[in-house]
Amino acid sequence: MSCLIFLCCSCGNTSNYKNYVVSKSDSLKEVKRIERAFIKIDSARPLIKTGDLVVRTGSDFTSESLRSLNQRDKTYSHCGIASIENDTVFVYHALGGEWNPDQKIRRDVFDNFAEPYSNRGIGIYRYSLAPDDIKNLVESVHQLYRLGVMFDMKFDLQTSDRMYCAEFVYKSYLLGCNGKLQFTTSHIGKFEFIGVDDLFLQPLCKEQKKILYQ
Repeated sequence: MSCLIFLCCSCGNTSNYKNYVVSKSDSLKEVKRIERAFIKIDSARPLIKTGDLVVRTGSDFTSESLRSLNQRDKTYSHCGIASIENDTVFVYHALGGEWNPDQKIRRDVFDNFAEPYSNRGIGIYRYSLAPDDIKNLVESVHQLYRLGVMFDMKFDLQTSDRMYCAEFVYKSYLLGCNGKLQFTTSHIGKFEFIGVDDLFLQPLCKEQKKILYQ
């Protein structure tokens, strides 16, 4: 899978890039876009419940490449699981690259996960789960976080000592819900993986909020 991502990231033709001059009006537009985005983030936060699937659309080239690997819906590039702790909404997620130097599962405040500087939007989704299932789910998430599971650059779904973002979410739900949730996996040739779209397109998963930063 890492080879697939490398190929996606190496497809850009940099010879066509141009030097763009950012005008004052462009800067003001971006400031306004950021301000509107944070208002939307504030409005979304109270809607989140523990156990929700939280997804986002990154605006960088790597995120665009990962998003393109989704086989059914290419809207989102990254995902995590929400947990409300002492009235604060956190998102647990597996992240690689320069944004996460130690490569371990992260626990970020929702506002940081959803920030509009490097993201184009977010989505909040919820599975039909019993309270005991949600409790077990969160315990599984916390356990994997405490273990310091690192990011899986090989995107190997068959191993669990390292996990990529969708794999972490996928296996947390499987562990926490004792197999009550069944997911469809994706394939590119003989390579099997779980895509972000495989998570929110699961039949028991319902959209709660979808926000595009404009």
